[in-house]
Amino acid sequence: MQFPKLVKPLKFYAVVPTADWVGRMVKAGADTVQLRNKELSGDALYREIERCVAACRGSDTQLFINDHWEMAVKAGAYGVHLGQEDMDTADLAAIEAAGLRLGLSTHSVSELDRALSVNPSYAASGAIFPTTTKQMPTAPQGLDNLRQYVQQAGDTPVVAIGGIDLDNAREVLATGAASLAVVRAVTEAADPEAAVKAFQALWDE
Repeated sequence: MQFPKLVKPLKFYAVVPTADWVGRMVKAGADTVQLRNKELSGDALYREIERCVAACRGSDTQLFINDHWEMAVKAGAYGVHLGQEDMDTADLAAIEAAGLRLGLSTHSVSELDRALSVNPSYAASGAIFPTTTKQMPTAPQGLDNLRQYVQQAGDTPVVAIGGIDLDNAREVLATGAASLAVVRAVTEAADPEAAVKAFQALWDE
């Protein structure tokens, strides 16, 4: 199995809950955006995914859909992001055949090994710091573990996620992580668009 490589680096990666937020991130010029919607289902969710695909069409923003791989394939999204448990149930061959990029969540050396075995487009590692956006199955990984994961992943880009903000972002990038994924640092920012620019400036330092 070999999922497509990324067209361009993931860099700043905004994880947001609605198509409206995806649209805002595209307008702000975010490198990558993920729709992580836990409220909708069925046709309403599919319409939301279609809106996200439309918002990103013609832009430089790379769109990943969290969990709902069948709808992502049908809507023509750029990629899918799956958790470890989804690897047991998702049809990875169908995702690969449709040409979508695949990102996989990992929380340990063994989970990263498992993810790397299917040659994903990227691996996400976290939570790096304590986070309140979701219940984590493991303790915060910390920067030392992240540094090890980056080495372990080799040529596969590593996305760091979990409790990342502008105060600790430089430390995280110093581990060699290819991308910073954030949730609250954008959705709870006083000026989300300015937050995007501030994060992106870190790659130019």
